Amino acid sequence: MDRLTALLLDDRSINFYIAVMTSPKKSELTRSRILCEGRALVLAQGFGGLGLTELLTAAGVPKGSFYYYFASKEAFGCDMLNAYVGDYLAALDAIIARPLPANERLDSFFRAALEGDAGSMADRCLVVKLAAEIADLSEDMRQILDEGVTAVCDRLARLLREGADDGSIVPQDDPGSAAALLYSQWLGAAIIAKLSRRPQPLEQALADTRRRFFA
Repeated sequence: MDRLTALLLDDRSINFYIAVMTSPKKSELTRSRILCEGRALVLAQGFGGLGLTELLTAAGVPKGSFYYYFASKEAFGCDMLNAYVGDYLAALDAIIARPLPANERLDSFFRAALEGDAGSMADRCLVVKLAAEIADLSEDMRQILDEGVTAVCDRLARLLREGADDGSIVPQDDPGSAAALLYSQWLGAAIIAKLSRRPQPLEQALADTRRRFFA
């Protein structure tokens, strides 16, 4: 029996091998840290205003090493938005999966837009922050956000249909269109809330959502 075979037959060696193979590499961890810090900086100052030196400093990465992790600033932006959309949809899916009437799940989703450690939807939503900026700046980034918005609206439409079935939401003639209009209302409210630096537009959107949709 050769040494490699012996190692593979040793349970302790197998466990060690699995641990090594499944542990994130240092470069992957560093890349994730850059994306995380980048998201916070973009939320604060936009994509165009993001300086690569500032980003690397915030992430604790040596200057000049950005292109080791990303082919371009646009590639970084695409990866950042893909991660953001993935996180957002995962959070929404967790709400949808709760064993509650659909109106309570919908209400929970929109109440979360007013709350949170990072502020309201107006402060932490990259669609609010970047939609106008990147629409003419990067087709790839625009498409990622657009597809993310479509995925959110599809999930909201699902809640509207489930609510019509369980009696907790007023039935809609076209749940897909109703969900898209509802999301547009909230997006507009978030933009006005950000502009005015007041929560009232989002509070009004929540009250209107409850009035129009909840049975």
